Amino acid sequence: MAEYLETAVEIAREAGSLLSHFYERRIGFELKGAFDLVTEADRQSEALVVERLRSHFPSHAVLGEEGGLREATSEFRWYVDPLDGTTNFAHGFPMFNVTLALERAGEMICGVVYDPLRQEMFAAERGGGAFLNGRRIRVSKVATIDDALLATGFPSRKRHENINVHFFHQAAMVTHGVRRAGAAATDLAYVACGRLDGFWEFGLNPWDMAAGLLLVDEAGGRTSDMKGGAASVQGEHVAVSNGAIHAGLLELFAEVFAGRYRYPMPPVIPAAN
Repeated sequence: MAEYLETAVEIAREAGSLLSHFYERRIGFELKGAFDLVTEADRQSEALVVERLRSHFPSHAVLGEEGGLREATSEFRWYVDPLDGTTNFAHGFPMFNVTLALERAGEMICGVVYDPLRQEMFAAERGGGAFLNGRRIRVSKVATIDDALLATGFPSRKRHENINVHFFHQAAMVTHGVRRAGAAATDLAYVACGRLDGFWEFGLNPWDMAAGLLLVDEAGGRTSDMKGGAASVQGEHVAVSNGAIHAGLLELFAEVFAGRYRYPMPPVIPAAN
């Protein structure tokens, strides 16, 4: 697997450098149109990644956010998000990444999450551990959900239809807090290195979490869905943690799924006339 991981690291660095070039131009809010910065950054980054993967591994399939599935004849499939955190990128908010992961016969075997602004390369291979810039990382040692710092995310569109606000409120009241940075792969990497103690989200795409789930596993954490089933890149929801707080996290989620709230939602106070 060393060849696959080394190649993924190399490609992620190159794509990250490309994104940094676009980011420095600070052309932000144009989210539509043929000459839109974000669209061009996404597309150029994915074109670069896919071209490099095709060059190194021509028989491998590639599943990417911008280009859909490129089928191939082998048992290998790459999951590619060329710009995770597009909305952040568009607004000049410095939280985005490039992420790649490789699956062999249904099992994720290596993955990377690269933050080009901080020059942080998170990398993992199945059975080989998780690393940040070459140094081994481990999940945090926080023992209870009460002392945990968590993260989650919300969809860019149709937020009014997303139920996560109920889980967000309960988790925020129980823990030290919940962060919402807008880049799921970074959140997962931060759980792996102990900056966060847990993360959950609904409706992620496979490329959003493929590398991050492997990072958490290899850093000694626990991954599942929000009801305690096996984590899957095809799943409707995901929950990861340092392991120690996982039972408490799932217990909290079970209560919310059942409509039982430890802390009632606060009433809306009408504005004064």
